[in-house]
Amino acid sequence: MDLSELERDNTGRCRLSSPVPAVCRKEPCVLGVDEAGRGPVLGPMVYAICYCPLPRLADLEALKVADSKTLLESERERLFAKMEDTDFVGWALDVLSPNLISTSMLGRVKYNLNSLSHDTATGLIQYALDQGVNVTQVFVDTVGMPETYQARLQQSFPGIEVTVKAKADALYPVVSAASICAKVARDQAVKKWQFVEKLQDLDTDYGSGYPNDPKTKAWLKEHVEPVFGFPQFVRFSWRTAQTILEKEAEDGIWEDSASENQEGLRKITSYFLNEGSQARPRSSHRYFLERGLESATSL
Repeated sequence: MDLSELERDNTGRCRLSSPVPAVCRKEPCVLGVDEAGRGPVLGPMVYAICYCPLPRLADLEALKVADSKTLLESERERLFAKMEDTDFVGWALDVLSPNLISTSMLGRVKYNLNSLSHDTATGLIQYALDQGVNVTQVFVDTVGMPETYQARLQQSFPGIEVTVKAKADALYPVVSAASICAKVARDQAVKKWQFVEKLQDLDTDYGSGYPNDPKTKAWLKEHVEPVFGFPQFVRFSWRTAQTILEKEAEDGIWEDSASENQEGLRKITSYFLNEGSQARPRSSHRYFLERGLESATSL
């Protein structure tokens, strides 16, 4: 699984896929949908589909695929490699960056995580059809109410039998296979994350990435910039991240602040000029460099 495309640009989304096995174009196929990384405050969310011919479903089960959450990382990687070695299993992924997730959720027109998940799953199913996969049955691990989600997918794909259920990754082997693909991809994306920010003494031991993990919270506090926020590795729309940023922002002094108890706090102008000097500007923050912004010399 090559994540080089994600390494080149981790601000949006990228799609990765296997070649379509020839048998999947001829035989009627079953397709499973699952995701990994929905809840963490760190790293991307990955949606995956996995498909195989209905007559070969028993062969997929024989690989001993299971819900990825019940497997060790080494077991998931071994099973993914086994699926890669077959001539009857195909897969595709959408890797959604933290930046894409947060900007979608906080945009002027709100686009919540459920809607983003539903649309991503729909897009992957359509992608398989566009690639010539003969999909006749789809099984999906639900996001939100399964009845509503199933009705929506059934309307989008009227010629396909759609089943949406909670815990589908534990009930249907093809969804278990999709969950393995998604989890392996997310694990690799987190391990190989390319930080575009120049962070000093970068600590990559950020725990599980879930909001209630003390190690994750400590990492967020260590790597928050009071004015410019978090690295793009962080989902800044998550409440945990927002709380930390709001607390850090309180520790700066705005020039019109009337508070007297400000000793030791950093002035906002310190991000633009060296303290005590009006003549020599400090080196520009990455935020300004990326946008081609320069300090104004006159108004």
